[in-house]
Amino acid sequence: MFGNKREKIKEFIDGNDDLKDLKKLSFREFLNGEIFTRSFVSNQLSFFLFITFLAFCYIANHYKVEALLTELSIVNSELKELRSFSITTSSELMQISKQSQVLRQVRLNGLELEPLSEPPRLLEVD
Repeated sequence: MFGNKREKIKEFIDGNDDLKDLKKLSFREFLNGEIFTRSFVSNQLSFFLFITFLAFCYIANHYKVEALLTELSIVNSELKELRSFSITTSSELMQISKQSQVLRQVRLNGLELEPLSEPPRLLEVD
């Protein structure tokens, strides 16, 4: 019962074969690609691919956010421009709809209109 556990503990303390292989790596093996023939790399290949996929997703997300922020700044500047145009147009409309301005335009255009001398009446319909 305890013998099996002792062996596992001894194996854990001594280290794994993969760790021993990792310690024996050289820069030359890394450059010529022999590192990919090692057992620890082939065992962890799916994990490396997953990490690579996550890195690509992270980079793509970063570029997408930058594009959205650029578009947001363009839309905000356009919104400010349109808001100022709206305020200007509404003030001009208020100015030309005054009674004195309307009378002046009527006289300048030579229309034969006269201002009301009595207030307007409500018509009751039965």
